[in-house]
Amino acid sequence: MSYLALVWNAIRLALGAIRRNKTRAGLTVLGILIGVAAVVTVTGLASGASGEVGGQLESFAANLIMIDPEPTQTSGARSKSTGRLTEADGRAIAREAVSITGVAGFLSSQGQVVYGDKNVQTSIFGAELPYFPIRKWKIGKGELWHESDEIMKSKVCVLGTTVATSLFGTEDPVGRTIRIGRTPFRVIGVFAQRGTSLFGSDDDDRLMMPTGTFRAHVVPTSPGRVDRLMAGASSPETTARAEAQITAILRQRHHIAEGLPSDFRTGSQAEMRDAQNAITLILSALLLGVAAISLLVGGIGVMNIMLVSVAERTREIGIRMSIGARERDILLQFLVEAVVLSIMGGLLGAVLGFGATFGLGKALGWHMMPSPVALAVAIATSGGIGVAFGFFPARRAAKMDPIAALHAE
Repeated sequence: MSYLALVWNAIRLALGAIRRNKTRAGLTVLGILIGVAAVVTVTGLASGASGEVGGQLESFAANLIMIDPEPTQTSGARSKSTGRLTEADGRAIAREAVSITGVAGFLSSQGQVVYGDKNVQTSIFGAELPYFPIRKWKIGKGELWHESDEIMKSKVCVLGTTVATSLFGTEDPVGRTIRIGRTPFRVIGVFAQRGTSLFGSDDDDRLMMPTGTFRAHVVPTSPGRVDRLMAGASSPETTARAEAQITAILRQRHHIAEGLPSDFRTGSQAEMRDAQNAITLILSALLLGVAAISLLVGGIGVMNIMLVSVAERTREIGIRMSIGARERDILLQFLVEAVVLSIMGGLLGAVLGFGATFGLGKALGWHMMPSPVALAVAIATSGGIGVAFGFFPARRAAKMDPIAALHAE
């Protein structure tokens, strides 16, 4: 008998045994099914989460680099004073750093905004015009202020949609006058809705105005001083080079000697993306570990069921051996049966995993696609489990003494 005919005969016998013991076969398949479904679903979920966070990062800013003042150190003790960043620092970076497309400073505070008999507590920002393309802010209604408004410290502002709705309801806020403290401000625009930020806060719960206006009418600060500078690198590939250029320019401007720590720190969108990818990989590995344990448990279930099957079919084995079946025929018969059960579980688990992935994607509003690689690996793994955990019972069947097997009850 050829090898192909031998394998086909083993598959036929395996399918016959499965048909005769449907309940037992179903329970065996179930363990593998759950494990494979878990692997497919977890990889789809990880891919969807990574894509969702990555999309939020891309909408958050355009190759952002954040520059913050850093507390200075004296004789190893942390000083009470902090570093200083100014609008002039931002202009110097924009002028000298060739890998930067724009720089903007901003100031921030919390305050109460009043319109008629309504008032809200919100975040109030003073920002320079380059801030908006860097942070990808768009106007939904009205317009932004102009450079002349920054120079003249005009009392104008743009509202986030949450503030606009809280103060005006369905009324158009553009052209209306609101009050912050005792100072009236004219609303010239409303931002397009942004939703929840990367850090869980409401990005639309804010009011923005020119930095000069903020400094003159909301929170007085030293001339030109800003809370933070934001720069946009020319591309994701130039972010590291842009950070190095910013560091060199600011250290020179702040007269920081070589070997001494900077009085500022930088952080980039690329670093946030790398951190997000690292977290996603760790979570994916943990979840895949849990799924792998499910597959291992399923494999142990296959081995147990096959051992029971061998014990129950001892006389069948003895009869087959007495009419000429060799050890390899018996080994192949039970090994193929274990592999068939495992692959059936793998295929059904893949179908369940696909359904779960699409269902979760729809429920979460994420773009989730099952990974073809994960599917192939899961099915191949299920076949491997059949071989690994089916070999011992198959070998045990093949090594039986035919005479003892024929006398078994």
